[in-house]
Amino acid sequence: MRLDKPVVVASQNPDKIAEMEEVLSDLGVVIVRGQVWPEVAETEPTLEGNALLKARAVAAYTGLPAIADDTGLEVAALDGAPGVHTARYAGPEATNSENVSKLLAELAGCDDRTARFRSVVAFVTPDDEEIVVEGVLEGEIGTERRGVAGFGYDPVFVVDGRTLAEMASAEKNAISHRGRALRALRHALSH
Repeated sequence: MRLDKPVVVASQNPDKIAEMEEVLSDLGVVIVRGQVWPEVAETEPTLEGNALLKARAVAAYTGLPAIADDTGLEVAALDGAPGVHTARYAGPEATNSENVSKLLAELAGCDDRTARFRSVVAFVTPDDEEIVVEGVLEGEIGTERRGVAGFGYDPVFVVDGRTLAEMASAEKNAISHRGRALRALRHALSH
């Protein structure tokens, strides 16, 4: 599939947009910034459903190809929670810090801290072409926040002894769930 038009990232999160630009830059993808569209409620029960819902709505509204993702943190000891509710784990208006605090409180005293991040990325064109890819990063939840980089649960998500927040952005993007999904999208778009 050729990208002969700019692409809209169906997110208002500047951190996600920056990650997408960094990983897709070698494809010549031009990310349109400053686009505004009606809020898309994430009402689907799966990450794939929410990613497609957002990408379809934004592609239809803007008339441009759209990329959207939905990411879930799946913690073994919490039976896969917070999962599809990751961004709103501590409530609909919760901050990243409040979400992390709730997670740490729920895992207090727990020995099994294994977890994985799962990102589903959807690419949708206004003429209904769709690509859906996934990326997974295995790790564990630390017992305290460490590091200053990244966002979301990065200060407590540990891979090989370090949190994602202790890694430079290029290093994180090389191994992260979203980076893996975006590289799968890059591969699909370039063939």
